[in-house]
Amino acid sequence: MQAIYLDQKGVHYQADHEPPTVRAGEVIVDVITAGICETDLQLAQGYMGFSGILGHEFVGIATSGPSKGARVVGEINCNCRKCPRCLSDMGNHCEYRTVVGIDRHDGAFADQVAIPQTSLHLIPDSVTDDQAVLIEPLAAALEIGQQIDVSAVRHAIVLGDGRLANLCAQAISHQVDDLKVVGKHDLKLDRFRRLDIETIKLGDLVCEKAFDLVVDCTGSVSGLPLALALVEPRGTIVMKTTVASEHRVSLAPIVIDEINVVGSRCGPFDLAIEMLQADRFDLSGLITHRFPLEAADQAFKSAVDPTAFKVVFDVMNSTVNKKYAEKQDN
Repeated sequence: MQAIYLDQKGVHYQADHEPPTVRAGEVIVDVITAGICETDLQLAQGYMGFSGILGHEFVGIATSGPSKGARVVGEINCNCRKCPRCLSDMGNHCEYRTVVGIDRHDGAFADQVAIPQTSLHLIPDSVTDDQAVLIEPLAAALEIGQQIDVSAVRHAIVLGDGRLANLCAQAISHQVDDLKVVGKHDLKLDRFRRLDIETIKLGDLVCEKAFDLVVDCTGSVSGLPLALALVEPRGTIVMKTTVASEHRVSLAPIVIDEINVVGSRCGPFDLAIEMLQADRFDLSGLITHRFPLEAADQAFKSAVDPTAFKVVFDVMNSTVNKKYAEKQDN
């Protein structure tokens, strides 16, 4: 099968990679579309020391099990479902978990990916493929509301103008009237303005400790120091950034100003799907670039281009797509 593989030589396309090995309880999913996210870019720079097929944001068609023939998305954490953490509803932190396309589990930048049946979620007909491929980052954005009481926030600011920042800002905007977004790129900030979210160019930002919630979506080690310069005493910083580089920042302000620092990772897929069905998020136009798998080099270059927003691989070939379309018609 086709696949985009990461090893010590970097990211490269393979036309004849072996099909996925199916572990107990897993289902093969034929990938329709898969998206490049910041984590993929950081993995390519050495984050986590991962080697294997990249990609964890995807929508596809299950080939077996209860969801056979249906469109599905999959959670990225493959947990044991037996350990104390799993039994305490903390499966995302299972001590024995692997992570799709990130940690000891091949990902979805391929014709097929193996996903635990328990991790799959059915996609309703009202949700398009372009929406479904964004469910994983949308769920991550919604996780903020699972961790803190967003309704109690008075002044919020999101650092970053990229893909995850957009979804986080939309999630927060449902409950916070005073919300600002800081970014470097006018083209990207225009997307927030069209959502009636106030924006600030990074060069125009006045660093005052005026926000009780700061969300770091910068994808850069510069995010945390900036967040510390903006959060008010006893405020909260939500960290969404994971990078290959090491953070070098004084932690004294966290103690002095009694700052709450919340690490925030994966989120509720069911809620994300529900929100899309209710038309609570505007995902239109977020996908700006599409590539086949064999154009991996060009796709990864586009993903770091300031003029790009969301870059996806249209994986499913026309033959499989035609068969799926015929099945849906019948």
